[in-house]
Amino acid sequence: MRAVYPGSFNPPTIAHLALADATLDLGFERVTLVVSRHALGKGAVERPTIDERLAVLRSSVADRPGVEVELTEARLLAHIAAGADGLVVGMDKWRQIHEVDWYDDPESRDAAIRSLPTVLLVGRDGEPEPDPVPDGPKVVHLPVEPRLVEAVSSTAARAGRLDLMTPAARSFAEAHGVWGAGLGS
Repeated sequence: MRAVYPGSFNPPTIAHLALADATLDLGFERVTLVVSRHALGKGAVERPTIDERLAVLRSSVADRPGVEVELTEARLLAHIAAGADGLVVGMDKWRQIHEVDWYDDPESRDAAIRSLPTVLLVGRDGEPEPDPVPDGPKVVHLPVEPRLVEAVSSTAARAGRLDLMTPAARSFAEAHGVWGAGLGS
């Protein structure tokens, strides 16, 4: 069984690795961290380049059997997840998937959601789930340490929390002055 875990991983964090590990612990044989060349709802990132981010991400998971990295041209999560057995998403992305704005109409949205494999959902305490789509995918809450879900984010890492980054990302940040390097940790 294979799960896909889409994201910008800008930068990869210790929480990203924990989610990949938790997915493997559920019995998935492989977890593919998928970076979209043109991520939906995200602005362009000039530095680090996508090739640099992919290299850092690959280095971050090099010691994790069963975890791989892939670049895609796909933008919608339904397209990224096609053919996978599981889709790892956070609650914010799960709510975004349910927003009609990303689709032509509500019927297109519902069809995209129904096409998803089992959703491996990560949420913060008290976050409401969106209303389910009839005949939508099975949703499984991915067990991870609450401190990782509550306190770790790429946004915080970019703001200078180098301790939240993977060791490979931290080394890259310090060597190239990106992702908050020099702002303090």
